[in-house]
Amino acid sequence: MESLHLTENRESDSLADQVRNAIIWRSGSQIIAQLVQWGATFLVIRILAPADYGLFAMTQVVILFLNMLNGYGLASGLIQQSDVTERQIRQLFGMMLIVNAVLATVQLLLAPVAAAYYRQPIVGQMLQVQALLYLTTPFMALAYALLSRSMDFRAQAKVNIYASIASASAALGGALAGMGVWTLVVAPLVMFTVRAIGMTVVARSFIWPVFDFRGAGHLARYGGLMAIGQLFWFVESQADVFIAGRSLDPHWLGIYTTSLFLTQIFVSKVVPPLNEVAFSAYARLQHDSEAVANAFARSIRVIMTAALPFYVGLAVTAEPLVLTMLGAKWAEAVPIVRLLACAMPLLTLQVLLPPACDAKGRPGISVQNGATGAVLLTIAYLVGINWGVIGLATSWLVAYPVYLSISLWRSLPVIGVSARALLGSIMPPMMAALGMGLVVAMIAAALPPLPVALQLIILVATGSMVYVGWLGVFAKGLIGEIVAIVRRQPLPATA
Repeated sequence: MESLHLTENRESDSLADQVRNAIIWRSGSQIIAQLVQWGATFLVIRILAPADYGLFAMTQVVILFLNMLNGYGLASGLIQQSDVTERQIRQLFGMMLIVNAVLATVQLLLAPVAAAYYRQPIVGQMLQVQALLYLTTPFMALAYALLSRSMDFRAQAKVNIYASIASASAALGGALAGMGVWTLVVAPLVMFTVRAIGMTVVARSFIWPVFDFRGAGHLARYGGLMAIGQLFWFVESQADVFIAGRSLDPHWLGIYTTSLFLTQIFVSKVVPPLNEVAFSAYARLQHDSEAVANAFARSIRVIMTAALPFYVGLAVTAEPLVLTMLGAKWAEAVPIVRLLACAMPLLTLQVLLPPACDAKGRPGISVQNGATGAVLLTIAYLVGINWGVIGLATSWLVAYPVYLSISLWRSLPVIGVSARALLGSIMPPMMAALGMGLVVAMIAAALPPLPVALQLIILVATGSMVYVGWLGVFAKGLIGEIVAIVRRQPLPATA
């Protein structure tokens, strides 16, 4: 019994080390990759016009809709399985090749329909070129599944950095060459191509596909459930652009979508790689309910400790931030950024729920939550658009509290975490972030007229000191936990 206990402890320690290494490589590389991309993106935003981003957002509605079915749900099914055979891997590759060939064809057929709906002929031309993206997906998804099963995020990290550098170079080159909106089409094509080649090389996924799918029904079923959940997520995330694209001109749609880009930087760029690591770790722990619950509560604490000051800071520094990062021609985005930043903590909590439920073999929970969000948010957007872009942004604040409450009610019992424990994880960073926001707002009001860049530096520096100081006084245990994670020290059990 003692030897068995020691073996279990070693396995637990090994998994903890793997998770830490995965987080460091996956999130660390994501930060490096995103710094490269953000630097190029903000330069490109200053060169291009808001209307260019409005047109690009119109194409993204179609692309993201079809990408819900692009094979990553099948890849997740492979990750979730305890054991896989070579034949199943080859079957997965065959499925993804067929699926993505069909999706590319469908996009070509939908291109003129989308152009007619938005009354923008160039949207159809952009979609026809963007159909090339589907050629890369099977290779990326297969390699991602194989590397994630072994929790080898180091290799993925290196590829992501190279792909980001290539994409950023293409974006800057296109913008400086006067390509306009086509810059936004070419850059993702370059990134996906480099990523597909690099991932295939590092995963050594040079295999022949199998198109005989007998015995692969479980993969298809799991991938189908994941795809349905993603389909509802698509409605949640793109219904506003779909509705606004018909009601607003490209300029105002560009203002709105760029405001979304700014406020969603954390939840769309930092959280997804952490969720990938979390899904792999939860899948390894799925038969130990207490371990999953502890890991989930800890991830909430750590992620919200970083997310909350970011969002509160965005809300209180929106004006100098927008004027400094984007330029004066984007000044109309300031009130929209303020409104959306207040809703983003709710969105962040929402996206942290699916990995835990999915890894425990309950993807149906995510599907139900997604359906709820699709209905609530679509209704809110349809009502809000009557008051223009401000009404559209306000609809987030109206609908998301209701949506998140319903999702937590469904998900927390499956994960094994109580509402009180969840609130206990969030409360320390939330109080610190609100205190920081109050101090920063008071200082912003008291500052004399200064260059906006200098204002932003003063406010960010002050906010950082207030936030860290607050945690140091009132939440020393939280700081100790984060330090322990970084130093790979043993972590205490979570209640």
